Amino acid sequence: MKNKIRIFTTSSCPWCHKTKEYLDANKIKYENIDVTRNRKAADEMIELSGQVGVPVIDINGNIIVGFDKEALDKQLKRLK
Repeated sequence: MKNKIRIFTTSSCPWCHKTKEYLDANKIKYENIDVTRNRKAADEMIELSGQVGVPVIDINGNIIVGFDKEALDKQLKRLK
C-alpha cells in the first residue's frame, strides 16, 4: 500500500511551517493543502478532524491535530 500523507495548512500558521519542516527533515513526502485557497479542502479537513484550526495531518486516515511530535513519530514509525 502506498502511504498517503496530507497536511491541511494556511500560509500564516507557524505550527504548519514547523510540521512541514519536521517532515522535510525526516525526508517524508506529503501533500500540502492550503485551506485558505481551497474551500472544499477546508470542509474536508473540518469533517475529518472536527476542528477548524490547522495544521491537520492525515497519515493513511489517521488524523493528528496540531504539531504533535509524539503522535507524528508514532504514525511515521508505522510507515516503515
